[in-house]
Amino acid sequence: MLIGGRYELTAELRDFERRLGGYLGAPHVRGVNSGTDALVIALRALGIGKGDEVVTQANTFHATVAAIELVGAEPVLVDADSETFLIDTAQLRDAIRSRTRALLPVHLYGKPTAMDEIVALARRHELFLVEDAAQAIGARIHGQAVSTFGDCGCFSFHPSKNLAAAGDGGAVVTRDPDLDEKVRRQRELGQVGQNNHLVVGLNSKLDAMQARILAWKLPRLEQWNAHRRRAAGWYRERLAGLPLGFQAATPGETHVYHLFQIRTPRRDALLVQLREHGIDAVVRYPTPIHLQPAFARHGWKAGQFPMAEALCRELLCLPIRPDIRVEEVDYVADCIRDFFATDLG
Repeated sequence: MLIGGRYELTAELRDFERRLGGYLGAPHVRGVNSGTDALVIALRALGIGKGDEVVTQANTFHATVAAIELVGAEPVLVDADSETFLIDTAQLRDAIRSRTRALLPVHLYGKPTAMDEIVALARRHELFLVEDAAQAIGARIHGQAVSTFGDCGCFSFHPSKNLAAAGDGGAVVTRDPDLDEKVRRQRELGQVGQNNHLVVGLNSKLDAMQARILAWKLPRLEQWNAHRRRAAGWYRERLAGLPLGFQAATPGETHVYHLFQIRTPRRDALLVQLREHGIDAVVRYPTPIHLQPAFARHGWKAGQFPMAEALCRELLCLPIRPDIRVEEVDYVADCIRDFFATDLG
């Protein structure tokens, strides 16, 4: 591959796209540079732009909302649900307005968002539906893969993800062949044939090396995700009875635990103790989207999305990997139990 000088839009990329489509049950997959590009390209392919509103959630990674702004549309935020830590579907209904063109739920931390109600909302109001599945490859609802419920699904293959490249990468998934062609044009400089640019597009192609690495890893993903679920089960068992919250489980879902989150008002003190004991616990998204300086022009205020703010203050990611050992989970759980035994006196 390297000696032959094949780097972009190669057989390796087509092979990975075919394999990923088969794994997801999606007929059309296009590899792109990153998960952020996947979101931007999906929105552009759907014609989302200036004057349009896209509804998403206040507790998510920067890229979700940045992608909306990068296509010239306006993000409309909805607060999180206190049990699932995902988008509050009741508030989502109320956020739909005359300028709304798309809904953009996020399958956060590897847990599938309950899609039945959101799909029904999108159909009722004739809205596009884009799934941010960057953290949820392999997650399913009653056997159906996330990314295949809406018009487009978007993945990231960042090195931190469950299916990780040796660099960055992403993909856009769709069931619609016409939409797939629009996605292809957007990632390939708007071209149909060499130097025939029909639309203004990006240059965002998953390279051959990353495609080869991802194709090698893909058959192992189910096993890796299954072990993450086992590890999450170990944590839940060993931490039962403590004053902690967990992301609620939903019947029929397959959670892939990109992150394992616990919730406690004593988060910061607990983090200090775990770090002192050599445990790589981390805080993800300590500042919610609506309080980030990048989005200050919207005038969002503290207190406007109280659950998103509470989760930013109280969630802590415990170590979880596809090779984590039960002894490691026991050690983390023992340290947490010691913390609360001391803390609660």
